[in-house]
Amino acid sequence: MTDAIDVRGLNKSFGDKHVVRDVSIRVGEGRITGFLGPNGAGKTTTLRLLCGLLTPDSGEGEVLGLDFRTRTDAIKRQTGYMTQSFSLYQDMTIEENLAFIARVYGLENRRRRVTEALEALGLQNRRKQLAGALSGGWKQRLALAAATLHDPRLLLLDEPTAGVDPQARREFWDEIHALADRGLTVLVSTHYMDEAERCHDIGYILNGKLIARGTAAEIIARSGLITFNGEGPDVGRIAHELEARPGVLGATAFGASVHVSGIDKRALEQAIAPWRKAPYEWEEAEPSLEDVFIQLMADQPDDRYAA
Repeated sequence: MTDAIDVRGLNKSFGDKHVVRDVSIRVGEGRITGFLGPNGAGKTTTLRLLCGLLTPDSGEGEVLGLDFRTRTDAIKRQTGYMTQSFSLYQDMTIEENLAFIARVYGLENRRRRVTEALEALGLQNRRKQLAGALSGGWKQRLALAAATLHDPRLLLLDEPTAGVDPQARREFWDEIHALADRGLTVLVSTHYMDEAERCHDIGYILNGKLIARGTAAEIIARSGLITFNGEGPDVGRIAHELEARPGVLGATAFGASVHVSGIDKRALEQAIAPWRKAPYEWEEAEPSLEDVFIQLMADQPDDRYAA
C-alpha cells in the first residue's frame, strides 16, 4: 500500500507550550485514521501541520508524495478540510456556497461540479435554502460537500459530528467510508469511541504525544488490560468506591453495569470481592476502547493545554 502520509519527528510550540511532541505517523492511501484524545491534547494542531496550515518547528517527511515542509501550497490544493465550527456563509444558499468554493479553487465546469456535489450528498432539493437556516446534520452535509468539491486526495475532519444527531452521524460515516473506498485518505479527530471503531486505525494523542497507534483490536490487545463487568443495583455508587481501591485503574458505570479495569487480575478480584454476591453478578469481559484510554490517561501526567 502506498503511503499518503509519512512524517517523522513532528514538533510545534506556541511560546512555552510544546503542543506537538515528536510525532511520527504513516497513513496508507484510502485509509481512515482516527485521532482521539482529550481537549487540548494536540489533535487539531497535528492536523493543521500535516496539511500545511501551520509551519512545524521541526520534522521531515512527505504528504501525498510531497515534502510537507516545502510543498505546502501543492499539498493544500489536494486537501479538503472540514473544521469543527461551521465556516461557510450563513446568508448564502447551499448552492451559492458551493459555487463560491468552486470559484475559489478555479474549477472547470463549475455548474456541473456543484450539481454533482448536491446530488451526491442529497442536497439537491434544498439547494435554495440559506445555510444559516439548516439543522446541524444538513450543515454537516454541506460542509462535507464543500470540503470534497475539488476532488481532494486527503480529507481532514476536525470533530465533524459534534452536536449532530445519531442518524446524521451514521449517514455521515457511511459517506466517509464510500469516499475512502474510492481512494480518499481521511484523518478525523473525534471524541466518540464508536466513531473511532469505525476508522481503519487509530492514533491516541495526549500531551502532544502520539502514545498509541494501530487498529482498535491491536490497541486493546497491547494494553494488557483486564476488565470485569458487574451488574446490579446502584452501580454508580459502587464505581466511585471501586476507583479508590488498589489495583483499579478505572471503574465506569454504564447504565445498570460497571466496568472495572486494571492490569493485575488478583488485585481486581480483591477489589470487587465485597460485591461478589447477590444481587450482583460479575464476569471477566473484553476491555473496550474507553477502558484502554482511561488507562492511558492514568499512566500520563496531566499536562494539557489549549491546541
